[in-house]
Amino acid sequence: MNITAAQVKELRDATNVSMMDCKRALQESEGDMDKAIKLLRERGMAVAAKKASRAAKNGKITAKVSDDGKTGSMIEINCETDFVTRNEIFQAFVVEMNDKAIDVDNPAEAFKDEITAKIAEIGENIVLRKSEKFVAENGAVASYIHMGGTVGVLVEFGFEKPETATTDGFKELALDICLHVAAANPTSLDRSGVPEQLVEEEKSLHAKQVEGKPENIVEGILKGKLNKFYSQICLLEQGFVKEDKISITELLEAKGKELGDTITIKRYTRWQLGEA
Repeated sequence: MNITAAQVKELRDATNVSMMDCKRALQESEGDMDKAIKLLRERGMAVAAKKASRAAKNGKITAKVSDDGKTGSMIEINCETDFVTRNEIFQAFVVEMNDKAIDVDNPAEAFKDEITAKIAEIGENIVLRKSEKFVAENGAVASYIHMGGTVGVLVEFGFEKPETATTDGFKELALDICLHVAAANPTSLDRSGVPEQLVEEEKSLHAKQVEGKPENIVEGILKGKLNKFYSQICLLEQGFVKEDKISITELLEAKGKELGDTITIKRYTRWQLGEA
């Protein structure tokens, strides 16, 4: 089967494995990306359980947080071409819609007429693809937009003292966490959010890797492998991207101690443009 350079690059981006090994895996899997990733992981080459998510749809993600920090909204609006994505009229329209989205519950319905009018003005199909709103009862919301709108992050923090939200220390922490989520792309907040099927697949994968080893050490090896798996995909267990020797949980605890408060992450969402 003819494997293209683009396929090899996509697999390399997803796994950090050499180009040659990626090409071999794709040939063995007859071009099936998921099967190729599984092959590389079974061989112990790929360290992460992620897939390449280099979505190619056009448009822009924007986010906004209210002045009091209690409410945050994020929307993704898609168009047909990169030319329109870079158009100043389209760019301004997306920002305008997000400014309004923070005050409505169903942006897709609320902005239907405005989107229809913009389609007529620009001459391309425009779709409000996704919208999200976080409202913090005891805490604050933070956001981050990466690479001009190709990645968007929204995070809700919880704490006990309302004044924590106004401190420079918390603002720095909130930005760091948002940057981390954008870069590390965690699968879930903690272990409870990891799909059971994914866990079972991971157990099966590592069971194959320890076949033939003494039974008295297999359990310990599998436990260690699973803990490493969770540390790669669960936000609270991941190593902080700016200092990977400390986990996100440890970072929260240290900053909370510094500010005299208990700071937690209630929830987060991370979008990549065009991603399902």
